[in-house]
Amino acid sequence: MKRINEYKKLFSVEKEIDLKVLKKSYRNLVKEWHPDKFQEGDAQKEEAEIQSRRIIDGYHFLVSMAPETKAANLEAYTETITNSAIADYTHKGLLLEITFTDGTTYEYFGVTKPVYIKMINAGNLNRFAKRAIYPKYTYRKSKRHLQEA
Repeated sequence: MKRINEYKKLFSVEKEIDLKVLKKSYRNLVKEWHPDKFQEGDAQKEEAEIQSRRIIDGYHFLVSMAPETKAANLEAYTETITNSAIADYTHKGLLLEITFTDGTTYEYFGVTKPVYIKMINAGNLNRFAKRAIYPKYTYRKSKRHLQEA
């Protein structure tokens, strides 16, 4: 959640992510912080390189969570959570990352340790996730894929 809020603040995005507003803000920030604007050896050039990477990462991160992106990928997401079992999962901070047997990985934000402990102690991991994780937490598709052994 901290990462989401940090990127929303960077792009001046209020509650809901609007792709048009996000894109406009992204373009303005890239113009402002593009490393080519600064001379070689200029102290601000290094800062601009760091900021431009942060801007690009933040943009892709927020686009992956935008309602339009979720709507476009809803069918594939529903297919995955309905027909694929959980192959692997990790929890760090408030981020739960679940990899499914079809190879896709989704990140769920705001999952507390007590909820995670309930999940791993549940008799049926998939049923618990369908009831307590998938419908309740903000998610995005991760770029990671299940590695074949």
